[in-house]
Amino acid sequence: MNDRDRDLRTDIPHPARIYDYWLGGKDNFEIDRAGSDSALEIIPEFLDYAAENRKFLVRSVRYLTETGIQQFLDIGTGFPTSPNVHEIAGTAARVVYTDNDPMVYSHAAGLLGKAPGASAVLEDLRDPDAVLAAAGEHLDFAQPVGLMFVACLHHIRDHDEPAGIIARYLEAMAPGSYLVLSHFTSDLNPERSAASAANAEAWGMIFVPRTREEILRLFNGRTLVDPGLVLVSHWRPDAGGSGHNADRAWAYGGVAEL
Repeated sequence: MNDRDRDLRTDIPHPARIYDYWLGGKDNFEIDRAGSDSALEIIPEFLDYAAENRKFLVRSVRYLTETGIQQFLDIGTGFPTSPNVHEIAGTAARVVYTDNDPMVYSHAAGLLGKAPGASAVLEDLRDPDAVLAAAGEHLDFAQPVGLMFVACLHHIRDHDEPAGIIARYLEAMAPGSYLVLSHFTSDLNPERSAASAANAEAWGMIFVPRTREEILRLFNGRTLVDPGLVLVSHWRPDAGGSGHNADRAWAYGGVAEL
């Protein structure tokens, strides 16, 4: 499906544009900022989550490149924010970014025009066959890939079976690939998390915080590298430690070897 088949919805907030706003970006509308402010009234820690989740992406990509991964499939990527996967992985790497929002796709395609080895695909992560077919024009799935689901699966409802969706992607990955995953958690405050989910629904969005055990099941039984599934701030922090706001990032992250 191409972008002429999609509707650019500017009448309801979009998670990618809200996340961009939280990171200090400008690719958002008034409706996104209003939805963001409503969410922050319930969970002000969203700002810490957004910043620390981005740092987790940087560290996980750096880890994968150190293991020799030179291909990346970033699912539900959101708006390009520097440093992004291709900037971390280096010019020798091949990177495909996918998202189902035409505005995200348009911005990504424009920015990646001068980035060798990086491409953007407009597809919905819930359709693995379509995503893999489009990504396969740029990646060699006979070779290891870094498969990334960073801060996107909490926008997938339970009845869409997110673990099953991931399983279909995993079937296409060669031995030696890795799965990188982060996900907002309800563990730190179930009551406020439930209120935030209801608030998102009222704004026309999907937001499904999950427990650590529910998030762990998304890895489909694959073995996680040390330190396992932890708050994103605590996943292999840079020198100097996790920082004083580490526990305000309400998301778990982990990396599994396939």
